[in-house]
Amino acid sequence: MTPMTAGITRAGEGIEGVRWNILGQIYIPKQLSESSLSWHATFPPGTFVPPHIHPMQDEFLYILQGRLTAVLDGQESVAEPGDTIRLPRGQPHGLFNRSDAEVKCLFWVSPARRLYDLFWALHNLGPQADPADVVAVSAKHEVDFLPPPDAE
Repeated sequence: MTPMTAGITRAGEGIEGVRWNILGQIYIPKQLSESSLSWHATFPPGTFVPPHIHPMQDEFLYILQGRLTAVLDGQESVAEPGDTIRLPRGQPHGLFNRSDAEVKCLFWVSPARRLYDLFWALHNLGPQADPADVVAVSAKHEVDFLPPPDAE
């Protein structure tokens, strides 16, 4: 991985023109280095990231627009514009847009580890990917999805 370079990543643009569709959400990478990865995310109404764990990364979200429900270690909270969600490594979390409006936010993780490669892999599975494929690919990239509550 190359070191981070100085510069400006313009609004609506990703590094190297990259734009991912991750299960119906749009992720635009803004910065990548060994120590961190950041991306702009758009969550259409009704989309979500199921509960999962990053065993090797701390994750953060800064809410720009809309209301995002965060499930943090089993407890629900709502984040609104200007709020920051802190997700320590190893702590289960899920993110849900339960509103009728788009949610836009800035994510970042530290260190970057294999998340950039995971987003490429999920993008390549397509927006209607089989959940079992998503879980398997994610596990190979250091993100562990939790079983649905009724499966425990």
